[in-house]
Amino acid sequence: MEVDYLIVGSGLAGILFCEQLRANRHSHVVFNDGEYAATRVASGLYNPVVLKRFTAVWNATQQLAHLTSYQKLEDLLGVTIDHKIPIYRLFNSVSEQNNWFQACDQPILSSLLNPTIIPCENPNINAPYGFGEVLHTGRVDAKLLSTSYLNYLKQNQQLIETPFDYQRLKITDKGISYEGIFAKYLVFAEGFRMLNNPLFNALPLQGTKGQLIKIKAPKLKLRHILKGSVFVIPLPMQEFLVGATYEWKDKTEKPTEDSKNWLLAKLQRILKCDFEITDHYAGIRPTVVDRKPLVGAHPDLPFTYTLNGFGSRGVLLAPYLAKMLYNFIELNEPIDLSVDVKRFY
Repeated sequence: MEVDYLIVGSGLAGILFCEQLRANRHSHVVFNDGEYAATRVASGLYNPVVLKRFTAVWNATQQLAHLTSYQKLEDLLGVTIDHKIPIYRLFNSVSEQNNWFQACDQPILSSLLNPTIIPCENPNINAPYGFGEVLHTGRVDAKLLSTSYLNYLKQNQQLIETPFDYQRLKITDKGISYEGIFAKYLVFAEGFRMLNNPLFNALPLQGTKGQLIKIKAPKLKLRHILKGSVFVIPLPMQEFLVGATYEWKDKTEKPTEDSKNWLLAKLQRILKCDFEITDHYAGIRPTVVDRKPLVGAHPDLPFTYTLNGFGSRGVLLAPYLAKMLYNFIELNEPIDLSVDVKRFY
């Protein structure tokens, strides 16, 4: 089999890079190495503002402009995955309200924040100081996207559902060879599992465990994403996703009672209504020591690239960085130095 690209990894990074290839008519196959497990437990939020400090995320405007990729995926897969929902930042004091007003006056944030304080009219939420509304936000149903896209790849005979064996990989000055597959280029989009990749495991990928709980709260009637000390995200059937934790030592994907209790304690300070826990999730975010993604070429091996390190902002970063890597490979356009892997080489 001869293809233009061989992709290892089927999470958000792999999916969005495949979409660049499909849009430009490049043949490709994907190894489903299990990375999508982290994608499936992701909250799926996209938000261009750091709500702890009221600052814009890196290249926020450019990232937002690439979110149309999810609408194209909806058309391709015949499913609804992009739910445009405002985020309401819960204020804990008059001081936080004042900080919000100051942030709204900044040119980079003026188009991302609503300067009007929104009073709390929901009797089931404890928010005496009201909310600030973040614009251009929403939630991508990462689990539905992952499941639907893998089915699409399988139907088109582009999915290989066996673990990738690095020992069987051959890289020459002419291209990539792997078990009868010949490709021009190889892209690793493995998420946290990159630590097992002998070609790229020298990069400082740390991994941060995140846990979420799902609750059922019929009285809550929340129609926006609520951000207090935790996120509360509305789902169908009167359910809500609550999260998330940030854990740096535990690298297992097993949910823990301590983290569940931590989330519950935070949630009970926000909600005034009864609720029940219906599920509990855990996954490992691919995070990097300098909090920037890993995009670019291997320093010594030709035709070999990585797309990784998206952390908790994968939904927002994936379309933008997938396009950046594609343009680097095919058009020789430079990668932004702040995310280029060569900063560590």
